[in-house]
Amino acid sequence: MMERNEGKVDRIVRVILGIVLLYVGIVPMGLSGIWSYVVVLVALILLVTGLSGFCGLYSVIGIKTNKTETK
Repeated sequence: MMERNEGKVDRIVRVILGIVLLYVGIVPMGLSGIWSYVVVLVALILLVTGLSGFCGLYSVIGIKTNKTETK
């Protein structure tokens, strides 16, 4: 299993932002065509990373917002 590299606040922000973007991408509010799919894709990525606590981009760059040490 992958080690969590996201802190609690980071995860909460990602989940909330993911839910909002998912709503914007699904509900017809002026977004049309490819942009709707892009917004939904970004929302799903935010939700998955927020719920799992692991961000692949963070691990490549070396960022770790999780301040607790895991052993």
